[in-house]
Amino acid sequence: MVPAACGATGPLQAMRTIHAAVVQMRADDDHARCMRDVTNAVVHAARQGARLVVLPENYAGIASPGAKRAFAAEPGDPAACSALAPLCDLSARHGLTIVAGGTPERAVDGRLFNTAFVIVGGAIRARYRKLHLFDADIPGQPRLRESDDTAPGDTAVVIRTRDARIGLSICYDLRFPELYRALVDRGAELLVVPAAFTRESGAAHWQTLVRARAIECQAFVLAATQHGEHGRGRSSHGHAMIVDPWGRVLAQADGEHDAVLCATLEPEALAAARERIPVARHRRAPSELLATLVEVDPDPAEGAS
Repeated sequence: MVPAACGATGPLQAMRTIHAAVVQMRADDDHARCMRDVTNAVVHAARQGARLVVLPENYAGIASPGAKRAFAAEPGDPAACSALAPLCDLSARHGLTIVAGGTPERAVDGRLFNTAFVIVGGAIRARYRKLHLFDADIPGQPRLRESDDTAPGDTAVVIRTRDARIGLSICYDLRFPELYRALVDRGAELLVVPAAFTRESGAAHWQTLVRARAIECQAFVLAATQHGEHGRGRSSHGHAMIVDPWGRVLAQADGEHDAVLCATLEPEALAAARERIPVARHRRAPSELLATLVEVDPDPAEGAS
């Protein structure tokens, strides 16, 4: 269910031209250094003309659960935490919409949510708590069980700004196309993916998944990410991307350096993709797609005299 705050369904407000940026960085357990890097990246994006800036997952630091609690947001007053207060100031000063992807937020059960906060005009206007938690064993990486210390969210979120409707997601969500279909069904024209894909899984799947979500949803995808070594054996793939609704890569970083990627997102590109191949009109509802199992290899004993 999408909260009512996202706006009622009905005729879509026309998307406007948007100058957008995604940030690629290498976070570690030094929270203060990470926030200095983030601040510099956001200021650079603003100077390049960006008005929408997407930060990667774990932008405030890749640290142990105990260390993350020191800068985790309180649900009732998130803007007061050291991971978000500087971003609220930057948003107000530069007139930016900032998607602060992958911020730790305290949960009632003692765990943390992995939350993307949306900051507009210096204030937090929306939040999305990561739905799909990454529990996996990747060769060459430490065993990752996000669910040990992270609580899952329970709501898909689309925000409506004056420029566009934006669907929110975080990292591992990228592997679940039904989430993005739900966001587009609610009117999303842009999809944001703050991420920290592991080096191994990213090399195999990152670009394919980002472009697939853009193509099948016929939406812009803004994918910010971590890169490089983070300590304690963790490393990230990098290759932040901005992709248009036809699947064209408008900008892409390498896997080794900090970067701020900027692109102009034109509403004409969105309209053209959706008009050329009207996927939304041809789509069948999930309730119509219950698969039928047909046995084509019967037991040889059957029918024997």
